[in-house]
Amino acid sequence: MEGMKTEETLAAGADTDKDRQQLSYAHWLYNVPGVGRGTIRHLLSEKESPEAVYHAEERELESLLSVLPGKKKLAQRITESRRNWNIDEAYAALGKRGIRFACFGSAAYPKRLIRIPDAPYGIYFRGRLPAEERPAVAMIGARGCSEYGRQMAQYFGSALAMAGIQVISGMARGIDGIGQSAALYTGGYSLGVLGCGVDICYPAENKELFERLCEQGGICSEYPPGTAPRNSLFPPRNRIISGFSDALLVIEAKNRSGTLITVDMALEQGKEVYALPGRITDALSEGCNRLLQQGANTVISAEDLIHSLTGQRTGGNADGKGLLSELQMDLLQNLEDVPQSLETIKERMLLKCGKEIPAAELMNQLVRLSLTGYVRQIGNSYFVRES
Repeated sequence: MEGMKTEETLAAGADTDKDRQQLSYAHWLYNVPGVGRGTIRHLLSEKESPEAVYHAEERELESLLSVLPGKKKLAQRITESRRNWNIDEAYAALGKRGIRFACFGSAAYPKRLIRIPDAPYGIYFRGRLPAEERPAVAMIGARGCSEYGRQMAQYFGSALAMAGIQVISGMARGIDGIGQSAALYTGGYSLGVLGCGVDICYPAENKELFERLCEQGGICSEYPPGTAPRNSLFPPRNRIISGFSDALLVIEAKNRSGTLITVDMALEQGKEVYALPGRITDALSEGCNRLLQQGANTVISAEDLIHSLTGQRTGGNADGKGLLSELQMDLLQNLEDVPQSLETIKERMLLKCGKEIPAAELMNQLVRLSLTGYVRQIGNSYFVRES
């Protein structure tokens, strides 16, 4: 689409009259019942724009669709949709609800998605889409995760965000939501890719995360607003999760897990896959251990992953240590020269300082201290004060 503005101005709602007109026609075409990605691609290979499709007569549409099955029915649906759809009002209604729409040819359409197989013609989003120039990692894993998985999702989500790496996931319960919450809590960016409309929070228990993503990060979906979550909609959205990302990190997964669908799509897209090893006796680590056996990259610290993506090390030194908050000072005073578990540190802070710190915040602060050189992580979730 000629004359479309930059992603930033579109996301801010500053599109021109021409922008709105072109996007309103694309929004209409994307919502014609029975007209999917393949049909839209075919129509736009014959006509120069969605607006031209809109103004085509029914007989011309039948001719354009002659190579597709059900051409007559498709042409009728397009014609009927024109009668029942006010393109300007429908598109304006999106903006009033804080929803944006981007399609192939518009400046806001993510360049990362253009390159993936079977890219969506259009996406709806709230908040901001990922910055093209910044690295992004898809963090995924089991919905019914273990305490180990929870701690690792918090750790990696926080560390990646503090390194300026965008965290992409599906806002699902378990690893997805925990990692995204940690990234946002740290002040970073995260995108939730939904298997329903962007006006629906699913699962409902992640309402707080949903609202924070809209305000601080972003949510997107290839499905129009009002689309209810269905099992069949979630596997296709996984290609978008991996499509937005430079690498995929699997925290925890069973051997036969939906998480592995995203892994397959990431590999098809040529993305690097990283997996966190776990005990061979843990069912929730079977998927990760199997991926490692098959050649996935082993990740044992956030610093290793950050270095792989950015070429930079995050560890601090004596000269690079900054000022500490009161909470961080208390944490250092209660850490010892021998490794302590996250739970032990939490109990000591309550006993010695009278401070009851949520696990997510505690992990966030420990990650901050470790990345600046004050604290060192030992094993899975143990921390020791650096001398």
